Amino acid sequence: MNELKTRIHDHIQAYSSRLKEIASFVGANPELGHEEKQASALLASELEKLGFRVERGVLGLATAFIAEYASGAPGPVVALLAEYDALPEIGHACGHHLICTMALGAAAGLRAVADQTGGTIRVYGTPAEETKGAKVDMAAAGLFDDCDIAIMAHPYHSYERSGSSLAIDALQFEYRGKSAHAAANPELGINALDAVIQLFNSVNALRQQTRSDARIHGIISHGGQAPNMIPDYAEARFYVRGATRAYADELARKVKACAEAAAIATGCSLSVSNYEYSYDELRTNEALSGAFTANLLANGIPEADIHSAHDNGSLDLGNVSLRCPAAHPYIKVVDAPYELHTIEFRDAAQTDPAYEAMVFGAKMLASTACDVLTDASLLRRIKEEFAASQA
Repeated sequence: MNELKTRIHDHIQAYSSRLKEIASFVGANPELGHEEKQASALLASELEKLGFRVERGVLGLATAFIAEYASGAPGPVVALLAEYDALPEIGHACGHHLICTMALGAAAGLRAVADQTGGTIRVYGTPAEETKGAKVDMAAAGLFDDCDIAIMAHPYHSYERSGSSLAIDALQFEYRGKSAHAAANPELGINALDAVIQLFNSVNALRQQTRSDARIHGIISHGGQAPNMIPDYAEARFYVRGATRAYADELARKVKACAEAAAIATGCSLSVSNYEYSYDELRTNEALSGAFTANLLANGIPEADIHSAHDNGSLDLGNVSLRCPAAHPYIKVVDAPYELHTIEFRDAAQTDPAYEAMVFGAKMLASTACDVLTDASLLRRIKEEFAASQA
């Protein structure tokens, strides 16, 4: 390990007790997306103490922020991404309390050497990854366009290379019919629930003709008031996912056609909307991902323990990855094979071993960013790969 990385690691280690305090606080005080007032304020304040200039309320999003330290010397712009929203009812079962503190720790380590490496360090506070992810707004507004890299690390039960994720559309279908007494005069009614059921039947048939890398899944979010009333309103919500934005768009058009056919068949009117943001697929920059993996190997993680990843979920980092080179590796923080979004993972991710792993993850993020700041050939490969992916 070179002298710069040694200084980075030593600085993060010296800061580790504070990182654990912050992770513990965020983990014990879960806040839903765009409501993360305590977490956002704590992280922004801590970055200011580290010498970063912090802009709060970015794009009018109350809990979004961008913290920047510009060395004053030319060099790359490296972005560290912090997520801190929790899940309904089960809290930080996706480990976002560790994601944000890994970004904070990496920023602290890089700050210690930034005046020597040159370049600019940014931490993006990105609310609501689980629903209406702020990265979508930030990417659309061009806030990542001048970044040379964007990187984050996600906690998990194993080490995994940055892979891919599915593009997603969140579609809401609202049917309106006419109420009537279901026994006395059903012929006077127009059944909105029938339309929703027809929609589900059509989507189930559509699944037979979809690619294996696609997912369509939904719920009936409103199905009527009482059995003896023909429902005059019914609502269904679907996630439509595809390996690429183009295929997700194609599937969304087909699902909407199913919805329109159900409306025609039942005589209902139909309204279609997006109830959450659309996420694009994650396009991992392999040169950047390889640099992160090389740092894992250099710090004692056996190659056999670093797995290839494909995320069948969807990430708002996908939108960022279309604007600048990005990577989303996974850090092992629990020993048991607990899956994300479970109570078991949540509880295991709020223990001392998980916090130690978080500190290690911060060191790996900072080491990778240091490589980008100091290795011109690596930066060139990252940019060439990104340009090719755009073409």
